[in-house]
This record gives sequence, C-alpha cells and structure tokens, in this order.
Amino acid sequence: MRVLAVLGALVSHWRRQPVELVTLLVGLMVATALWSGVQALNAEAKTSYARAASVLAGDRLSSVTAPGGARIDLADFAALRRAGWDVSPILEGDIRMGTGGLRVIGIEPLTLPAEAETYQVGAGADRLQAFLEPAGLGLVSEATRLRLEGAEGLPPLATSADLPPDTMIVDIGLAERLLDAPDVISRLVIAQVPGPLPDGLAGRLEVRGPQTSGDLERLTDSFHLNLTAFGFLSFVVGLFIVYAAIGLAFEQRKPMLRTLRAIGVSARLLTAVMLAELAALALIAGLAGVTVGYAIAASLLPDVAASLRGLYGARVPGTLSLAPSWWAAGLGMSLVGALAAGGASLWRAWRLPLLATAQPQAWLGAQRRALRWQGAASILLALGALAAFVAGGGLAAGFALMGSVLIAAALALPGVLAAILAFGERRARGPLTVWAWADGRQQLSGLSLALMALLIALSVNVGVGTMVDSFRRTFIGWLDQRLASEVYLTGRDAAEAEALVAWLDARPDVTARLPIWSAQTRLGGWPAEVYGFQDHPTYRDNWPMLAVLPDGWDRVAAGEAALVSEQLARRADLAPGDALDIPTPEGVWRVTVAGIYSDYGNPAGQAMVGIDALTDRWPDVERLRFALRTDPANAQSLIGDLRAEFALEADQVIDQSAIKDFSRRIFERTFTVTIALNALTLTVAGIALFTSLLTLSNARIAQLAPLWAMGVPRRRLAFIEMGRTLMLAAFTALLALPLGLLVAWVLTAVINVEAFGWRLPIFVFPVQWAILVGLALLTAFTAALWPVIRLGRATPVTLLRSFGNER
Repeated sequence: MRVLAVLGALVSHWRRQPVELVTLLVGLMVATALWSGVQALNAEAKTSYARAASVLAGDRLSSVTAPGGARIDLADFAALRRAGWDVSPILEGDIRMGTGGLRVIGIEPLTLPAEAETYQVGAGADRLQAFLEPAGLGLVSEATRLRLEGAEGLPPLATSADLPPDTMIVDIGLAERLLDAPDVISRLVIAQVPGPLPDGLAGRLEVRGPQTSGDLERLTDSFHLNLTAFGFLSFVVGLFIVYAAIGLAFEQRKPMLRTLRAIGVSARLLTAVMLAELAALALIAGLAGVTVGYAIAASLLPDVAASLRGLYGARVPGTLSLAPSWWAAGLGMSLVGALAAGGASLWRAWRLPLLATAQPQAWLGAQRRALRWQGAASILLALGALAAFVAGGGLAAGFALMGSVLIAAALALPGVLAAILAFGERRARGPLTVWAWADGRQQLSGLSLALMALLIALSVNVGVGTMVDSFRRTFIGWLDQRLASEVYLTGRDAAEAEALVAWLDARPDVTARLPIWSAQTRLGGWPAEVYGFQDHPTYRDNWPMLAVLPDGWDRVAAGEAALVSEQLARRADLAPGDALDIPTPEGVWRVTVAGIYSDYGNPAGQAMVGIDALTDRWPDVERLRFALRTDPANAQSLIGDLRAEFALEADQVIDQSAIKDFSRRIFERTFTVTIALNALTLTVAGIALFTSLLTLSNARIAQLAPLWAMGVPRRRLAFIEMGRTLMLAAFTALLALPLGLLVAWVLTAVINVEAFGWRLPIFVFPVQWAILVGLALLTAFTAALWPVIRLGRATPVTLLRSFGNER
C-alpha cells in the first residue's frame, strides 16, 4: 500500500503539469522513432544482402572459378567430375526485362549440394519435373513475379520467399538460352574440396573457399554505419528533450520529495518508485516511437533502395518487413534512453540531504559541480578526438573522431556562452541591462541542453550540407569530363553490335567510334572492373586525372601500364610507378600504374588498359558498348537514324545530356536519406528548445515578478525575454559554423575516404550558412513565442501570487 501511495503522489504531478508529461513522452517517442527507423532500414537492407549472399549457399560453399571472371568450359567441368570432384555448375547473367534488369541464375538441381538450401527446387517431384522440362520453371520472389507478369520470353514463374528481388532461378539449360551463352559455366560450387586441382586444370581454374563476408556487405558497411551514426545522433538530440523535462519535473517536485521523506518514506523506496514510473513512461513512449519509426522507415526505404542500387548495384526490396527483434530493440532503446536522461536527476535527489532537497542553493551547487565535470569531459573528449585523428585508420575511427568533436563542443557550449554573457554583463550600462545579462547566465542552466542539441543539429547540417554541395559541384564537373562523347550506344547482342559498327563506319558525321568494353576480376581481394579504351584525344584531353606519369598515356596505349581509380589506389596503397597484378583468364598480368583518376559514385575498384591489351587477355569480352563522337548539333539526328534503322530501345542509344541527368538523379536520391535525417535532427532540436522554454515559463514568472513590482512593464519584460532567447540562439548558431566546417572536413578527408575511397575538395557556401542561422533564429523565435505571450498576458494576480510561493 505504501508503494501505491507514493506512486499516486508522484503521478499527481503529471496531472497538474500535463504539458511536461507530453514533453517527456514526445521526446522519448521522437528519439526512439528516429533510432528504430534507421535500424529498420539497415536491418531490411542487410536481410536482403543475406538472401543475396545465400544464393547457392555462396557463404557456406567453396567454388571453382576461372581467373579474371572468365567463363568455364564444359570440358573442364567434365574433367573435374571424372576426377571425383562433386561440383555443380552455375551460370549467371543479367537480361533486360520489363522496366528493369533481371538476374538469371541457372542451376543443375540434381547435382546441387544439399547445403544450398535456399535454392533447392523443393515442393515435391512435380515441381522438380516442371523445373527440368523444356519449357522450364522460373523461381522468383513475389514482388518480382508481379513485376514480370505478362512479360514475353520467360518460363512459367513460381514464387520463393527466400529469393532477393529481381533474381530468377532456372535450370542451367534454360539459362543458356535466356543469356545466349551456350556450353559455358560461370562457376562451380562444391560442398567439400577433395584436394588440389587435377593436373592440367590448376593453371586455368582456382578454388575459392567459403566467404565469411560477402563483397556487397563489405562495400556497404560504410553506408549502414553512416545511417547508424545519424540515427544515434538523432536519438541523443531527442534525449535532450527528455533530460530537460525530467530535470524540471524533479525541480518542481522537490517540496513533494521533501514531504515524502519527512513522513518516513525511505530514499530507496522513493527511488525505486521513481524508476518504475520512468520505466512505465518509457514503455508507453517506446511503443509509440517504434510505430512512428516504422512509418519513417517505410517512407525512406525507396530512397535507401535507390541509393544502394545506384552506388553498389544492391537489390533491396522497396517494402519493409516487420521483425519482433526490431520492436524489442526499439523498446529497449527507449528504456535505456529514459534511464540515461533521468539518471542524473535521480542521483542528485538520492544524494542530497533530507532538508536540502528543497533548497535552491544546494541544487545550484550540484549544477556548478556538474558544469565543472562537463568542462573536464569536454577537454578529455577533445584530446580523444585528437588521438583518434593521429592514430587514424578505419571507418569506425573516423566516426569516433566526429562524435568526439561534436560531443566535446556541445559539452563546452554552456561554459562558452556563460563567458560571453559575463563579458556582456561587465560592459553593460544601466541596472536593467546588467540584470538582463546576469539573468541570462542564470537562465542558461535551464536552456543549456536545448542549446547543445541546437549546436549539434546546426553543425551537422553545416557539415553534411557542405559535403553534399561540394560533392554536387565536384560531381557535375567530373561528369563533364567523363561524359565527353556525344552519344553512347549498346547492342543487344554480338551480331547487332557488328551491324552497328558497319553502319557507323559508313557515316561521315561520326568522327570517332570508341569501344567501352570491360571484364570482371578481383584486384586486392575486392571485386573490380578492367576497362579497355582506344587511344584518342577524348581520353587524353578529358579524363579526370589526379596523378599521371609523364609518359603514362603512351605506356597505357602500348599495353605496358594501366590507369587505376582513386578507390583502388587508396585501397591497395598504389601510386604512379607501382606494380599492379591483374588476374586474367590466362594468368596474372603485371603492369605498371601509370596514373590515378577520380571515379566518384563507384565504391568498387577499376582499372583502365589499352583496348588491344584487354581483348588479348579477355578474348571473350562482350563487345556491345560504344561511345560516339560527333558534332553536338548532329547528335539527335544520329540518334534518330540509329533508332529508325535498328529499332533500338530507349536505353540502347542515349545522348550525353540524358546520361548526365540520369547520373544526377541517382546522386540526388543517394543523399536523400541523409538530407531527410538532417532535417529531422534539426526539427528535434527545435522541439527541444521549445519544450525547454515552455517548461521553464512558470519558473520565469517568479523571477520576473520582482521587476514588474518595481515598475518594469510586462511588455518590456516580454521583449527582454525574447531578445535574450534570440541572442543565445544566435551565439549558438555562430559557434556552430566553425564546428560544422570541422565536421565537413572530417566527413570528406577521413570518413568519405575510408567509406568510399575518394576524397572531395571542400567548397564554402556562405548563403547556406546564412539560411541555417536564419532557421536557428526562426526556431528560437517560434519556441519562445508562446512563453513570451504567456508572460505578456500574465495578470497582476498571477505575478503577485508568485511572492507567496515557497522558494
């Protein structure tokens, strides 16, 4: 009964202060929603990767491949089977189908190892018989089946819940027809490797062990860590709201706490009931937050899927699935956040003497001690940030550096603002002006958390905005260099490509026909492409080189050297003049690195060699794509003639401007999620400032009443209150600008390099900064408007009543 009585007394505070209760619940809900929404996005993407990686149990089975990504001959497959190797053939490739691509994977179900559970045909003998019949059967996901419904040239479709989107499993014989690749194999899978490869095959084939981490997961770790960092940042900013609300609630309940302790309630029981109360509020807010987080994730998932597809070629569904673990994690974060936000207030109430609980000076002393600890923590974090920068290495170290910088700056903010206000107080003239500056210092303790949230949100917006706009400016210039040709052409197959070449050679308005042929391989243990290019001024005059040997282009054209992308150079620690080993179907080809070029938007490695060198070492390379040089005024006429002569589809012949527009759209969608999270974080900071001012408005009445009693009009007091709030917000925004530039430097020079392999130049955007400062002032004005209106409308009775309240 005593527990219920104590709980009833504590809950009565929320009935009297419903705004504070709403503030607390909204803060926890927003924090949980942003965190759980980001985690839902990451979980959905990683589940899709796991499905893709489990194609034929690729993460658990060894495979036999040809060096450089070449196809395997049927004769080599037969030789391995005769030698006792229980290998099963796989044929993979992409075809154009409907409004998008389709990954076709051909299997031989009778020899497929039992460990490849995901893509067993299953469903009994009838389904296996249908799969092996000449008409065949295609296994796809439900979403893919709906997209392909009615498409011509495909077998009957059946659904499989384990398949990733835009992927179809068929019998290998049917895959040969669909991919126009007779008598070849992409790879062979085997459950157990019996020993070394037989004599005669060791030079043409190689064995790769089970993959503990897929290439896609390795490439996309940076993307998910970036989202996680923003989600955690939003969570922390949201907790500022909770911290302020809980702190104010404890401050207002001090007389109640003193009374409860005086009538015999122990500190242990009182603290336990407070914890139970806080946990109940956290569960209520957590449930609402997880629900809102699901809605946020569902709305952002299409942009995440577009980003992953544009950057990495990852196939991620555009719909969100629910997992119990996700809900549990969201509720857990809500509880942890509530305890983190309320722990300090609980500790102060526990440690203060019984009769000191209601003494403001005791609480002020605790706040001063906390401020000293805060300053010490800021210095330690700044030193930690410096140590992380000096140590360097790794994406996690980069985010640790940025996190340390942000938190150190936030912890130092109250001290910096206090120093600015103290300076203003010393320079002030007149009693009311001196009081305004001094009162600002006193009010700073109640607003410091909200201002810290505003500082973090503004600095991250400056940093990310600077990075994105710098990337936008650099990316557009880079596109102008890379897309120098006027028309880009792709044949459907080899026969059509040959006919296109013959037709183009007879056109006098086509001044150059430059092949764009490439082969897949692995460089430095990572998937990579080797491109062949024809020596032409188009490349020498326009290619975006970062560093090149004096005779680099000549050596590449002669087949002695290669140009490598910045990503590959950083990953493999290459510089012009170094040696590079390139796996090819004929063995390892050692070349000299002649130069390094920028390749934004492509996390994978890339190398460029002379076209003859490419076709000599990859004789089976697809020769379907070309870049055409012509007078820009004739580009549309040439495109029209090509489409009329060969009935080409829209994506087979594209002009330069269309590719640029497409690339820019991919770029914009790639950063949509980051920009959206930025906006949400700034919104949360605004809510924190609003709730802090709103919850402090009652306390301000008691502090301003003496001034009113001495003759200062209420309207003038309201203007002073508004002016001080705007001043604090302006100081915070100005301090956020250099911090934001430091964040931008960390993002571009540290995190971006570790995540994607390229470094961007930093440009400054003063107009953007002015807009953000204006938004900060608008946020502060909006947050202070209602408390100021309440003050301006306060009746004399309300002001006089404050003199009778216990202080």
